[in-house]
Amino acid sequence: MISLAGRDILHAWGKFVFTGIGLGLLIGVTLTMAGVYRGMVDDAKVLLDNSRAQLWVVQKDTLGPYAEPSSIYDDVWRGIRGMDGVARAANVTYLTMQVVHASGDVRAMVTGITMDGPGTPGWPPYLVAGRQITRGHYEAVADVTARFKLGDTIRIRRNKYTVVGLTRRMVSSSGDPMVFIPLKDAQEAQFLKDNDAVREQRRRTAANPAFNRPGAPDLLDAMTASQSTNPYVNTVLVQVKPGYQPQDVAESIRRWKRLQVYDRAQMEQILIGKLIATSARQIGMFLVILAIVSAAIVAFIIYTLTLGKIREIAVLKLIGTKNRTIAGMILQQALALGMIGFVVGKITATLWAPIFPKYVLLVPSDSASGFVAVMVICVLASLIAIRAALKVDPAEAVGG
Repeated sequence: MISLAGRDILHAWGKFVFTGIGLGLLIGVTLTMAGVYRGMVDDAKVLLDNSRAQLWVVQKDTLGPYAEPSSIYDDVWRGIRGMDGVARAANVTYLTMQVVHASGDVRAMVTGITMDGPGTPGWPPYLVAGRQITRGHYEAVADVTARFKLGDTIRIRRNKYTVVGLTRRMVSSSGDPMVFIPLKDAQEAQFLKDNDAVREQRRRTAANPAFNRPGAPDLLDAMTASQSTNPYVNTVLVQVKPGYQPQDVAESIRRWKRLQVYDRAQMEQILIGKLIATSARQIGMFLVILAIVSAAIVAFIIYTLTLGKIREIAVLKLIGTKNRTIAGMILQQALALGMIGFVVGKITATLWAPIFPKYVLLVPSDSASGFVAVMVICVLASLIAIRAALKVDPAEAVGG
């Protein structure tokens, strides 16, 4: 049986190999799609890991700083810091926007961090080059995927920043690189208006009849000044003292501060279960479609090869070859095609994963599951060809 399958493959090896390569590219795309989903999940977990927080304090009735807007006063952290079980608390602001660079715009998550020094929640845990931020204004640390270099000047809103440090795997849940700047600068950038907008606001305010009275210009100046300041942050990151349970500390903050508090497990559920849920379903649909297309390709090729040797199969039946031997030959050809395709697909996915626009995480368990799925698809796809082969009349060997 092995000899029959092998000889038949050698007889049409060109078609067989090129079909395997084509199938392999399709399998490579399938493995890459699974890797993209794994990468999205890993990005979400890395975002939480790198924050070095155990609790996220956010605006009440919101899903946290990563899933939807959250605004709390920037002095709330003082009260939280003094609560029982809290080791450290720090304000952080997140703002996804275009960062202007000489080589072009880069979409990034701009993160405002308090100037309490390395180790503070929200700070990048390590650098691969340069140093951490030491000045209160106009310095930045960026992830290497932003393609900034040390000493580069970037622009966020109207202000320019010097890149003083580079970090790695500091990305948002959507894979955007993170850019860290001082908190005060981030608060200003979050609601900073351009000069034309400020002038227009002053004109509209001055045209209000309520300001046409003595002392109104001073009030107008005060209002304009207040509009340029931002007393809000998106979240307070909290580290819990050893011996305390995060859930107990979170419940205390909810009770006394009337704010929403999430622990690590809850934040992970929000990011993975809600934020990337739609993308996960889309990727799942693509995987199903690719599996169906792969099965159709294998079925078509094996069926075509089988139809091309109807006379030979009839001769085999005429000389007494059993049906299971013929079925085994076709099944082995399908499995061989699947193995060639999987090897090509695995190599292809491994080669193009590093240059893929999004982070692709190829895990061994997905490869193992993919191999089993490919083999099952090949077995099912071969059934059509086996059915056609078993219907062949031995008399065709004589009547041809």
